[in-house]
Amino acid sequence: MTIASSWIDGAEVKTAGGSHQVINPATASVIAEYTLATPDDVDKAVASARSALPEWSTATPVERATVLAKLAKLAGENAEALVAEEVSQTGKPVRLATEFDVPGSVDNIDFFAGAARHLEGKATAEYSADHTSSIRREAIGVVATITPWNYPLQMAVWKVLPALAAGCAVVIKPAEVTPLTTLTLVRLASEAGLPPGVFNVVTGAGSDVGTALAGHRDVDLVTFTGSTAVGRKVMSAAALHGHRTQLELGGKAPFLVFDDADLDAAIHGAVAASLINTGQDCTAATRAIVAEALYDDFVAGVGELMGKIVVGDPHDPDTDLGPLITPAHRAKVAGMVERAPGEGGRIVTGGTAPDLPGSFYRPTLIADVDERSEVYRSEIFGPVLTVRAFSDDDDGIRQANDTEYGLAASAWTRDVYRAQRASREIHAGCVWINDHIPIISEMPHGGVGASGFGKDMSDYSFEEYLTIKHVMSDITANVEKDWHRIIFSKR
Repeated sequence: MTIASSWIDGAEVKTAGGSHQVINPATASVIAEYTLATPDDVDKAVASARSALPEWSTATPVERATVLAKLAKLAGENAEALVAEEVSQTGKPVRLATEFDVPGSVDNIDFFAGAARHLEGKATAEYSADHTSSIRREAIGVVATITPWNYPLQMAVWKVLPALAAGCAVVIKPAEVTPLTTLTLVRLASEAGLPPGVFNVVTGAGSDVGTALAGHRDVDLVTFTGSTAVGRKVMSAAALHGHRTQLELGGKAPFLVFDDADLDAAIHGAVAASLINTGQDCTAATRAIVAEALYDDFVAGVGELMGKIVVGDPHDPDTDLGPLITPAHRAKVAGMVERAPGEGGRIVTGGTAPDLPGSFYRPTLIADVDERSEVYRSEIFGPVLTVRAFSDDDDGIRQANDTEYGLAASAWTRDVYRAQRASREIHAGCVWINDHIPIISEMPHGGVGASGFGKDMSDYSFEEYLTIKHVMSDITANVEKDWHRIIFSKR
């Protein structure tokens, strides 16, 4: 199937870049072909967004909300097609796409349709004796956004919808290996009545199109989700023109199990949270840090449950674990696992690829890892969980924080005081208690440290896409203001 890879000024655009194929990672078969966008296409898309900005940014909240509500309706009506595209291009299990990715995205669109009408600010009031002050919250302008391949639809929605609700115009570059659902989303937005130029898509390589977009002089904000290394390059490109940035980067989430935890719940939670999306999730549990009293039973329980995970065809509703995104990425994951025993790790289960077409890798548990080891410190981004023991609560929280990342974490305990301490002292943008992974549209997502800054989802995300303007009006009608005395010494 040959597709148009870009959408500029309200229409599909034929681009002049090199030929590219979208590969189903479960079968290694080609599901779509297209020509890549080029930096020239970026220029056209940004110019289109800039031209469309005045009309969209001055539309009333109800006008913007009406279009976005229609988009939510259309996305829901096209859920089956979105699921099919998402499963085919990413290899994620159909249950995950059907029950999480697509309905979560539709809910997020619906949330921002409503939120567009509820922008908050300080009350208009007399904060000084002689003036009335008010706050205007205005669209920041043209937003450049770059999204990853692990959750193509969700990440597009997380970035684009709050920007549109705030009155911004957007140019998005999806990952070139997974552009299908982003292109469907922009077509549905156009069908919903979004004016041409407000939402543009350029599908190209990060090395040229991504760089051109992040460093474009005519954008006002650059927002990116992806690895920490690439995020730093994006921030550097944006800094050339002093553009604001919002980054959601990598993670190495601790899964802290205290000695009073419900062991069965922690075991099930660890397997689910480490294997979601084949571990290709920056919030996935990757470092289980377990109290010595529960350590052996936890390792045995997780190893046993991982052994029951069904790896196979992602279109089969009985499949639990799909493939990794590409053979190259599988090789990277496998290499890290293979080096683990040399650094003291013990492979309890997994550590090999099954005899299947595509880039599959078995669920893997590595126990007794050293704090300095590669698998403990570096992001693996695969179906791999490492385990270490801790001696007391201070040691557990110390180990949880012993990372440059700070996106997400969880603590497992029946003790409310331990739970509260963990929520206070673990450095992460999200701390779950007795669970790990759930997200909701009403609450923010974003990290600290090497995991980036700024928020996606929720009303908090509007802060990324709005500027705050203070308007101060004299209420005295006096020619000579009281403060003038600091300038004029004599009359």
